[in-house]
Amino acid sequence: MSGELFIVPTPIGNLEDITLRGISILKSVDLILAEDTRTTSFLLKHLQIEKQLRSYHQHNEHKVVEELVSDISAGKNIALVSDAGTPGISDPGFLLIRECIANGIKVTTLPGATAFVPALVNSGFPCNEFSFYGFLPQKKGRQTKLKQLALEQKTFIVYESPFRLLKLLQELKEYVGNRRASVSREISKMFEENKQGTFDELIAHFSAKTIKGEIVVVVEGHFSKENKNDE
Repeated sequence: MSGELFIVPTPIGNLEDITLRGISILKSVDLILAEDTRTTSFLLKHLQIEKQLRSYHQHNEHKVVEELVSDISAGKNIALVSDAGTPGISDPGFLLIRECIANGIKVTTLPGATAFVPALVNSGFPCNEFSFYGFLPQKKGRQTKLKQLALEQKTFIVYESPFRLLKLLQELKEYVGNRRASVSREISKMFEENKQGTFDELIAHFSAKTIKGEIVVVVEGHFSKENKNDE
């Protein structure tokens, strides 16, 4: 009988954010695939779980996917976790999930932590409709993507590292105008920060401090004069 692949979200900051069901799955599976075994070992130690770990990340996923599908088909239950948040959302996971589905293997994705949801809700911008872009290309295709964002009607979300935040804010201002945006960092941690303002205000704020933590930028969508008149 075939095993099952479980997609288990892990905390993006506060370790208490993992669900009871997530803990139960991690305790029950035969193997845990981890983006970084050191990070996952720290979480498992906190949860008092002893389980076999195997590295699964963007540099080896193409090499090991067939072997993993074979193991699950042979009856192994495997959980996939990333360093933080839900696997597959700007993290490895899509390839394995696709191949399991193609081979008739059951995939169960648990609901749980992901960074963009609290950042979106906290922004104060409309979130009944929104667009998620993840990390923008660093070189090839970046200008094309920025031009696309300039036309985005809906609230949109971008991920960024703390080292490139100011560059991103300056580029967004150049391409989409001095719109309002919200920058969230250290979500669910002790020094969580959610700062709203125009790009000019955000650039001034973050230029005056040391920036730490993973970044979520939420930007107000493009509302034309005609759209505003229709409201």
